[in-house]
Amino acid sequence: MATGRGAQIRVGGIGLQDLQNGLGIVTLPPDDRVFVHTRTNTTRSLDVTRQDRMLMAALERALAYQAQSLQVVSRTFALTIPQLPEALRDAVGNGYLLCRIADTIEDDPDMPWEKKACWQAKFLQVVEGADDPAAFAAALGADLSPEMPEAEHDLIRHTPEVVAITHSLNPTQQAALSRCVRIMGMGMAEFQQHASLQGLADMAALDRYCYVVAGVVGEMLTSLFVEFEPLLAEHDAEMQRLAVSFGQGLQMTNILKDIWDDWQRGVSWMPRALFQRHGCDIAGVRPGSRDPAFQAGLTELLGIAANHLQNALRYTLLIPAGQTGMRDFCLWAIAMAVLTLRRIAENPAFASGSEVKISRRSVHRVVFLSRLLHRSDALLQWSFRVGVKPLPLPSAVAQP
Repeated sequence: MATGRGAQIRVGGIGLQDLQNGLGIVTLPPDDRVFVHTRTNTTRSLDVTRQDRMLMAALERALAYQAQSLQVVSRTFALTIPQLPEALRDAVGNGYLLCRIADTIEDDPDMPWEKKACWQAKFLQVVEGADDPAAFAAALGADLSPEMPEAEHDLIRHTPEVVAITHSLNPTQQAALSRCVRIMGMGMAEFQQHASLQGLADMAALDRYCYVVAGVVGEMLTSLFVEFEPLLAEHDAEMQRLAVSFGQGLQMTNILKDIWDDWQRGVSWMPRALFQRHGCDIAGVRPGSRDPAFQAGLTELLGIAANHLQNALRYTLLIPAGQTGMRDFCLWAIAMAVLTLRRIAENPAFASGSEVKISRRSVHRVVFLSRLLHRSDALLQWSFRVGVKPLPLPSAVAQP
């Protein structure tokens, strides 16, 4: 087995990702041979050293931790990632946890922005194989605020396991994940420098913020999807454009849902100029506000978010109908975002995210309808139109 930082783990000359996704491990007996089935249903045996076996066992433990961690840190991704084809799950789950580590750095309430920027740069070095993940985890863990949730502390402690999975992926997958971490880390550090209750300057600034925290994730997922499904190659450029809008729709939904939770920690991502146009000073608004000027600005943002989700549906319909798992992965996220926007529209004077959080029953309904409709473009378009009908829609749909 040949290994190296940033290199795919290899067993008997075959990449571990190929074993997992292309061949499939059948058994790893006590001796020094591993037996695999090939795509042609023949059996091959490969020499496996003690080091091979130890590295494979370590990767299996890392994958088990990844699955466990996803259940704790993200209810949505823990639900949607298992819908993907098996060959995509590990890479997508790993990409999410890498982003979550970057988010943990950003969200630390006690860490100054200069230090956050430094940690983001160090994390990128770890992801790219230029720094030791264990040393990084120990140092960041000691620097992380005790106010951060235990799940975030646990994730930082397990950075070596998360990055071990990253380095087991194929070069295309590694490049997609590394690019995402680079853009996200640099972008978040930029916005943290000026984060305050004054909000962002305007919609252009909000667009940029949504790109660095979510749009780039859409680009990463698209690269993984296109590599997995050859039929998507002809749509690559269009999907990459739509992916940015897809990400913004989801991120704006989260921003609107969490507006008062962010306010509690002294941060606002609201565009000042948009609210000023309606006669509202966003810095002076408080949770539960019924100010008509604030409500008008909120209504406009709901419409913008809904239009981005319409682009998210366009993205999803480019995925072949036969790839139902990939479609469900996207559809569930879109539907849950639409339902959240509707909850906000129904209760615009809400004072915390918990007041507009969708119910488990609603999530179950999303799953049922998606599985019923996911092969039909026409029915999905009809369902989306029905879903967004209660929402305010601007006259022009955002086109990427």
